[in-house]
Amino acid sequence: MKEIIGTSNRILEVDLTRNKVDVYDVKPRERRLYLGGKGLGLKLLYDRLRPGADPLGEENILAFMPGVLMGTGAPCSGRFAAVTKSPLTGIMTASSCGGPFGMALKTAGWDGLLVHGKAAKPTYLLITFEGVEFRDAGELWGLDTVATQSKLDEKHAGMLVIGPAGENLVRFANIATGDRFLGRGGMGAVMGSKILKAIVALGGACKIIPENQTAFDRLKKKATAYINRNRMTGTLYRNYGTPALVALSLKGGILPVNNFRDGTHGQALRISGEQTKKNHDTSHHTCKPCTILCGKKGKFGGEELPAPEYETLSLLGSNLGIFDIEKISEWNRICGKMGMDTISAGGTLAWVMEAAERGLIQSDLKFGSPDGVSQALLDTAHRKGFGAEMAQGSRALSEKYGGTSFAMQVKGLEIAGYDPRGSFGHGLAYAVANRGGCHLSAYLVAQEVYFHLLRPHAVRSKANYVKFFESLDNCVNSLQTCLFTLFAYLLESPLTKYTPSPALGLLMQELPQIAIPLIDYTLYRDFWSAVTGIRMWRWEYLEAGDRITVLERYMNTREGVWRLHDTLPDRLLREGRKSDPKARTVPIEKLRSKYYKKRGYDHNGIPTPKTLKRLGIQTPTGLQIPS
Repeated sequence: MKEIIGTSNRILEVDLTRNKVDVYDVKPRERRLYLGGKGLGLKLLYDRLRPGADPLGEENILAFMPGVLMGTGAPCSGRFAAVTKSPLTGIMTASSCGGPFGMALKTAGWDGLLVHGKAAKPTYLLITFEGVEFRDAGELWGLDTVATQSKLDEKHAGMLVIGPAGENLVRFANIATGDRFLGRGGMGAVMGSKILKAIVALGGACKIIPENQTAFDRLKKKATAYINRNRMTGTLYRNYGTPALVALSLKGGILPVNNFRDGTHGQALRISGEQTKKNHDTSHHTCKPCTILCGKKGKFGGEELPAPEYETLSLLGSNLGIFDIEKISEWNRICGKMGMDTISAGGTLAWVMEAAERGLIQSDLKFGSPDGVSQALLDTAHRKGFGAEMAQGSRALSEKYGGTSFAMQVKGLEIAGYDPRGSFGHGLAYAVANRGGCHLSAYLVAQEVYFHLLRPHAVRSKANYVKFFESLDNCVNSLQTCLFTLFAYLLESPLTKYTPSPALGLLMQELPQIAIPLIDYTLYRDFWSAVTGIRMWRWEYLEAGDRITVLERYMNTREGVWRLHDTLPDRLLREGRKSDPKARTVPIEKLRSKYYKKRGYDHNGIPTPKTLKRLGIQTPTGLQIPS
């Protein structure tokens, strides 16, 4: 077995059109400025992908990037990133995923994979330490994700596969690797457009060794202790998985119900993590290696299946007025086999139900009824009947039939399972998130609703924290490790842990300029340095997150995104929740303007030349403000 000290810095570049393979060597400056994972993948696409490229055209590029922690055995490091231009939104999208592919690619000796072009016939790629083989996938085309992976199963293999949704260019098709999925925004459709059915990496050829093993072992011990003693990571997520958030969101009044018309429901606890564990005998079913163990499996419909995650429970459950875990599990399985994102699928179904209720379209789908949902999902994946239109997502449907006010999307991406009328900072995070309605861009719902460290309906300080957590989250996704470690690494550091909650909340809410510099995120920086051997100042590491955020924003402005697009659906701006006697809505104008100032964007939300220069982002001249 070959030993790789730190990083191999070898990136495979595969051209499907020409059946050609090149190897790109990552430059030391690129590694330092963009870290790895999402950040490095984004930079590589910035250098190669022209503005205006068709997301489903031959010139779009898919990047798969394991990051520097993959293969080291660091806690929760079994994750990799993917970056491309989204066919759902028309702008950049990035995704983080567990599953076996990342480890297989990394231990095959590769720090990343870029896929260009379009195959002439159904193809899959076989990646080894030596390089790439182009293989015929004719017999695989048409198979679902489970059957495809079964056909391709090999020892030490990690796979990326698409199902019928990806083949049929459903705009929110995703990619499966084991029982895990990546690709909000339609990465599966990008693979489908390239006639690429699967990518198989044969790992195990290489062993990844940190540059500073002694420092790495010390950090691993400290990080593990933090994770084990933190309430979110060591208790709630470990015992109940992400469905533990159902009860927390219900208590905070932010659980989406009936297409975000309300934030609470009397039957919601039926789909909670606690009830699911009790009624379905759930056990661990997680990414590897993992310390949190949030992934679950249980007995549903007489079979042992992956348990639905919180986002699936909220978007395919409460947001449709459905609180039957068996039905939600069935729809989760359909989406998994077809290769479709459950968040966008649920958001689109909710729009269809309300549009039918209002007489804008004809459909038998109704809130509170499971009838017809399974068939609607299958029709969407195969583009049959009205499913062909549902495959375009809620934004396209609302622009054609009306009902944009209740199409719950931002920049074309359906928002996740948190009602921002009960969490203003999270609403700002949705509005300005680079990939659209993303809950993981800056997860302020935790500080505002779950931990009560920020006042959820205050405007003050929210722009500061959205900016900070956007940058820090991009650092985490470029390391790469699980974002859930943020709960442990930040909250278990001594200054935070031993400061009384009322004092900590007062400091965070009223004096963010003091509180934010005191947040200890050095575990992430130290892990990165221990593996790569590159020393980095604390501020320099967070600045890399700033750079990644701003580069992604700049790439989106070249596609026509500006202030007009940094907003929320009208429902969240003009209609209060039924359960909120004050009928509060999100004051997006105030929040957005403060955020632009903090980020160094102009009034239109475009990064200023001064900001781009400060971060070392080289740009062509003559960028026009969108109109």
